[in-house]
Amino acid sequence: MRALPILLAALLLIVQAELWFGRGGVSHVMELQREVAAQRAANDQARTRNERLQAEVTDLREGLEMVEEKARMELGMIRPDEMLVVISPNVTR
Repeated sequence: MRALPILLAALLLIVQAELWFGRGGVSHVMELQREVAAQRAANDQARTRNERLQAEVTDLREGLEMVEEKARMELGMIRPDEMLVVISPNVTR
């Protein structure tokens, strides 16, 4: 009869050890929760970037104003009847 409580206590210790230190233990679960939180933050950033890019694609498909603005800003486009004036801030007198 004395062996049964000792056996049950030993089983309880094994279960507790597995709970705290094993693969499915508390520390492992907390680490996984941190990884999930980091991945969610990365997903939110990617989602925001994708939404911004999708809005830009929609603008490019719907109107030529956005295309012209991009060409002017990124490629230096000017129309034949326009004159480009560049002002340099580092001019010494």
